[in-house]
Amino acid sequence: MEAPEDVSVREQLFHDRVRETIICVLLFICLYIVSYLVITHYKRNAEFTIDNSEDATVNKIALWLCTFTLSVSVGAVLLLPLSILSNEVLLSFPQSYYMQWLNGSLIHGLWNIVFLFSNLSLVFLLPFAYFFTESEGFAGSKKGVMARLYETAVVLFLLTLLVLGMVWVASAILDDNMARQSLYDLWEYYLPYLYSCISLFGVLLLLLCTPLGLSRMFSVTGRLLVKPRLLEDLDETMSCAEFEEASLSRNLTSGTSLWINVNAEVLRNRFLNIQAQRIALEIRKRASPWQRNLGYPLAMLLLLAVTVVCVLIVCYHVVELLFDDTAMPRGMEDPLLGAASFSMFGSLGAAVQVILILYLMISSVVGFYSSPLFTGLRPRAQDTTLTQIIGNCVSLLVLSSALPVFSRTLGITRFDLLGDFGRFNWLGNFHIVFLYNILFAGLTSACLINTLTWTVQRELIRAFGLHKLPSTVSRSTIPLRLLLANGLSKIQ
Repeated sequence: MEAPEDVSVREQLFHDRVRETIICVLLFICLYIVSYLVITHYKRNAEFTIDNSEDATVNKIALWLCTFTLSVSVGAVLLLPLSILSNEVLLSFPQSYYMQWLNGSLIHGLWNIVFLFSNLSLVFLLPFAYFFTESEGFAGSKKGVMARLYETAVVLFLLTLLVLGMVWVASAILDDNMARQSLYDLWEYYLPYLYSCISLFGVLLLLLCTPLGLSRMFSVTGRLLVKPRLLEDLDETMSCAEFEEASLSRNLTSGTSLWINVNAEVLRNRFLNIQAQRIALEIRKRASPWQRNLGYPLAMLLLLAVTVVCVLIVCYHVVELLFDDTAMPRGMEDPLLGAASFSMFGSLGAAVQVILILYLMISSVVGFYSSPLFTGLRPRAQDTTLTQIIGNCVSLLVLSSALPVFSRTLGITRFDLLGDFGRFNWLGNFHIVFLYNILFAGLTSACLINTLTWTVQRELIRAFGLHKLPSTVSRSTIPLRLLLANGLSKIQ
């Protein structure tokens, strides 16, 4: 009687494994297609339509590797949201036949696959793509794709030895005995230690980019929406823009300026700016009163509410760290999905956690590209070089792979880290986690206060027409009576 039961158990395990593999493959195919469409939208087509077939082949291979890496990055972003939502779905439908495929084994497998592919992409695939595009083959060898492949393999091997040597030196400085004992333990010690350092770098990068991105989200959203008219004569502003656009167009057509001799390129840029300003004014004029007077304030209030909720959750987590040991981020081996909600507010709290995690990721990307250090990496539609695409993929992979650790460290969710994500050496250090939460709350609050004060000041200056003053006139020297008179005249 035991043999048939053993066979049925093995068959069930086999079917479960096949089902999980099919689901993972289908999910990866969807992410790969989306990533390919995104990269195709930004890549420079001239690099892939060149006459040299060798360069075109190399660029296509590098593009495929970048697409694979971007799909892994999107998968890393979706890890926590999918895990939290899966737990809530199993809580709502515990006995549903159609939800049997959604289990802890599938979620754990997704975490392990993302961890493996993110390591593979960051350590091997993206460096290979960069060196492959820059290689030309060894001197004296026959030119071709294989010669460039050999050179890339040698350079990548030397780089691997250099990185492993640096990791061994760092581990020897921190713990000399452990470094000697694990000199030949590459898979169990050095690679996890290397990725632990990379994850710490990613979490620190998120600490710098996310507060900046949270403050920049207001201006980015403001450019996408129609602002309300505050003490502004839109018809007069639009007439001035149309008059200036017509004047610049006439000067560009005639090739000469009526008043001063200016550079044609400067004149053309000025014409494009005025044209964009005129189009924006037309959009504002065509907007309905509801869209103009209600949409923008509601969007700003929603962003402010979400940001304040993030700060309050982090502040609560700081207090929780002082009195509750379970608040520390840790890993778990067997996720018990469907047993209990990971939020004290049930499904509503879980939905808020998912929204906050995605909002923090979007804010970190906005803050990353808004930083002066990384402005040069900002992609442009149909005008992004392959080297810039590789750099963007590296940056997004570092940010996205650190997002689960980042969210758990700040206490945004109580869903513990699965697989190797919970084995980082620094996660158990109370001082690092506590200081990280304090810095995030402080930096976010400072950026938010600074953004709100400057935004209010800028809108008041535009409302009273002070932005049209000459640069030699100091706005601080203008009497208050003049400001009030100017404002009252505009209202009347």
